[in-house]
Amino acid sequence: MKFEAYLNYFEEVLANPSAYPTYADPEYFNYTKLNWSRMNRWLKRFEANKETKDFFLELSEKQTWILITEPWCGDAAHSVPQIHELVKDNPNIVLDIQLRDTEPFLINQYLTDGGKSIPKLIIRNESGADIATWGPRPAVLQQLFVKMKEEEKSFEEIKEYFQKWYNEDKGIELQKELMELLTVRV
Repeated sequence: MKFEAYLNYFEEVLANPSAYPTYADPEYFNYTKLNWSRMNRWLKRFEANKETKDFFLELSEKQTWILITEPWCGDAAHSVPQIHELVKDNPNIVLDIQLRDTEPFLINQYLTDGGKSIPKLIIRNESGADIATWGPRPAVLQQLFVKMKEEEKSFEEIKEYFQKWYNEDKGIELQKELMELLTVRV
């Protein structure tokens, strides 16, 4: 689905959570409401640096970016709007958002350490071949996640740390990593 359709889906979930089994769970629904606020804040405030803007505007190879996500995902609330903002002005890049928990279950082909971690970005060339993957979060944060899990930190501790990290980073690591992914192959 296009980004606008994803926003509409997100709003439908918020307006009628009982129609979506996952969101009938109050905990998931509360995360989703919070994620809606975070995502909209990024859509208003995220500003890519000039180097990144120029890089993505100048990509001339036709690509499809498949972004696997769900409204309940805290990491996605930060990364999805930033990724959208990075590519929205380049007509050579099509952003296709797919839901993790809905067919065709593409996530099963792109597991992270055996898990269905999201968001997951798959970048394909014009022929449909994968040229890069990214996710579920910036690499430095993923390393911290693994370390915190090994230290048996609570979900609340991890969640709070991540929120602070995303706010302080302002999308810098994401920009850097996506540029590196696409530069390595040129």
